[in-house]
Amino acid sequence: MDPAAPTPLWSQIEDGVRRLVAAGALAPGAVVPSVRDLARDLRVNPATVSKAYQRLAEAGVVEVRRGDGTYVSAEPPSLPRGQRLRALREAALTYASLGGTVGATMDEAVHELRAAWAELARGRKGEVS
Repeated sequence: MDPAAPTPLWSQIEDGVRRLVAAGALAPGAVVPSVRDLARDLRVNPATVSKAYQRLAEAGVVEVRRGDGTYVSAEPPSLPRGQRLRALREAALTYASLGGTVGATMDEAVHELRAAWAELARGRKGEVS
């Protein structure tokens, strides 16, 4: 987490949890730290963590079991193809904009995307072994 970054803290938390789930570091069914525990560990307001968890729950990444805790969803969220492509397009525009602002070429950007994808795949395989 970077409090000086322009990205809101709740969004940084949301992105971090998504990365951990995608990499397999948080397996399906795994308990996610409580709002209070994560807020204490990250030294942020519990409302910040709560907002991130709420958005993750709405997206189907985690499920909240009242009185029991928050867990990684048993299956990854399944979006209809149109929504999935729309989400990818939005993220791709953000990534392309970043690449343009730092002076990257398309080849460099594609190379980094492939490397990130491979890194996530290695993380998932590492959890299965």
